[in-house]
Amino acid sequence: METVRQILDRANREHWAVPHFNISNLEMIKAIAEAAVERRSPALIGTSEGERDFVGLAEGVALVRAVRERYQIPLYINADHSYSVEKAKEAIDAGYDSVHIDLSKKPFEENIAGTREVVEYARTKNSEISIEGEIGYFVTDSSKVYDNEIEVPEQSLAKPEEAERFVRETGVHRLAPVVGGIHGVAKNEGKLDIARIAAIKAKLSDTVLVLHGGSGDPAEDLKAAVAAGIANVHISTDLRVAYHAALQIEAAKDEIAPYRIFAPVIAAVKRVCIANMDLFGSSGKI
Repeated sequence: METVRQILDRANREHWAVPHFNISNLEMIKAIAEAAVERRSPALIGTSEGERDFVGLAEGVALVRAVRERYQIPLYINADHSYSVEKAKEAIDAGYDSVHIDLSKKPFEENIAGTREVVEYARTKNSEISIEGEIGYFVTDSSKVYDNEIEVPEQSLAKPEEAERFVRETGVHRLAPVVGGIHGVAKNEGKLDIARIAAIKAKLSDTVLVLHGGSGDPAEDLKAAVAAGIANVHISTDLRVAYHAALQIEAAKDEIAPYRIFAPVIAAVKRVCIANMDLFGSSGKI
């Protein structure tokens, strides 16, 4: 089976994107695994710092490894948005396949120094681990549904020349440049800067580019982003919305057996995963 680095590098070469889905419980892992099996798609399963606190570092690693071994499908766990070097190192030590070190709201020089420290630390632990850094900054922090319109200022977006320097000086395997999306879903539709993605990709042809905040972006924008060079797309809020809606319906019934209540919830999340696998071109790639 391919390693996470090999899967991501292949997606980069072949111009499709590996989906990344955030989880906070077993039901969501089951939904992703079932979708991956049905669509023959690889996937990254992400846990934010809050999700890691809830699930547990060791528990998350064990759960993803278990479904990977059971189904023989390339599913990998990523420590999403680690906001400190210490948190990133904890995930590396716990056996995560991939770690996202996000120091994007710190001064650029501090971002470079901290990200480089994580890359160098990871090399001493696991040569196959994929380390992701981030530049630019998101104007929202929470993967939720907002009841207001949110505008993304141009000064928050990643600059191509900074992207090139950042990768060169840190040695990251993946780069997440902020290119117009938000975390969560706003009242207004998202708008990605496809030309900016292409300009960054022109400078970093061998680097895996990551798009965060894929929920709420139009399907045509997401397809264009992949065509422009994105090889890894993050989806979280759309899964949470599907989960919550299905759970509310089931909770209103007389059923009290959790495994029966959660079966339709898993199915709802699975449908969102399948739709994105098809959209990103990862279906049928294993």
